[in-house]
Amino acid sequence: MPTDAVFTALADPTRRTVLDTIAARAGITATELAADLPVTRQAVAKHLHVLAAAELVAGERAGRETHWRATPAPLNDAIAWMARVGSAWDDRLAALERSAHGPRRAP
Repeated sequence: MPTDAVFTALADPTRRTVLDTIAARAGITATELAADLPVTRQAVAKHLHVLAAAELVAGERAGRETHWRATPAPLNDAIAWMARVGSAWDDRLAALERSAHGPRRAP
């Protein structure tokens, strides 16, 4: 389930931009994010909610503002899943190639 949330969060290009920006500028606020993006602060807040649900970002309250930082650990499970799937496809493609070429015959 956590991997599903990561992929859901990363499926949106704006959320990827938000995550990239937070990773580059730890401690940034939603207002600062909105100033850098062509979306409203309310839209940024919604994107942050999805990223936080996937545990890709964490917010720390400081007075009236929340300062955001990236928490990339959930990406490890997603990367591991992609590596497993990639390896399985490599094995299948190698088997298909062997099958297509058939056994070598002596001349």
